[in-house]
Amino acid sequence: MRVLLVEDDLMIGPAIQGTLEDEAYAVDWVQNGQTALTSLACQHYDVILLDLGLPGKDGLDILGSIRASHNPIPILIITARDDLENRLRGLDGGADDYIVKPFDMAELMARMRAVIRRKDGSSVSVISNGVISLDLATKEASTADGKSAQLSSKEFSLLQALLSRPGTILSRGDLEDRIYAWGQEVESNAVEFLIHALRRKLGAEHIKNVRGVGWMVSKNV
Repeated sequence: MRVLLVEDDLMIGPAIQGTLEDEAYAVDWVQNGQTALTSLACQHYDVILLDLGLPGKDGLDILGSIRASHNPIPILIITARDDLENRLRGLDGGADDYIVKPFDMAELMARMRAVIRRKDGSSVSVISNGVISLDLATKEASTADGKSAQLSSKEFSLLQALLSRPGTILSRGDLEDRIYAWGQEVESNAVEFLIHALRRKLGAEHIKNVRGVGWMVSKNV
C-alpha cells in the first residue's frame, strides 16, 4: 500500500514515515501542499495523510483542490487543530476522517484501514477475491482450500497490490511501485522472489504468471 504523507514537522514526519514503513507501507513524505499536488498528479496512492498547518498552501485548500478534481482517494487529516470549526470544515470539505495530534500510531493505522475499507465497500479489514483472503490488520493470508500463512512486510504489500486489482495483470514495475517508496533501493529480482515465497505459502495455482507481462490473481468468484 502506498501512502502520501503531507507533513511539514521535521520530527513528526520521519516518525510517522518510519513506523508505517515498518508495517509494510511504502511512504512518500512531502512537506508542503504544492509538492503534494504534484506528487498526486504523477503517482498512484492508496491513501493521503494530510496535515493542515502547511507552509504556503493550507491543508484545507489542498483538500479542496483534490476533491475539486474528483479524485476519490481516501484522505485522513492529521492535525493539531482540535477545534470544532476545523473538524467540520475538514469533514465537510471531503476528508474521510480527522485525527488530532498527538495520536497513537496504532490508532492511525486502524483509521487508515477503515477509510480504505469504506472506499472499497467493505465492512471488515479483509480483502479477498474469493480464493485468497488477506487480513489487513494481522497480515495473515488464507485460501479457500484451507492454507494460511503469516506474511512478511513485503509479501503482504505485494499480495495486497494483486488483490486490490483482481483479474488485472500487474507488471514488475507496477508491483515495485506499490512496495517501494521514493529513494528506496529496489532489490534485484525482488518481485520474483516474493511471488515465489507467496506461491510456496499459499499454492502456486493462486497467483498466475503471464509470461513476459506480469502476474495476477483471478477476479472475485
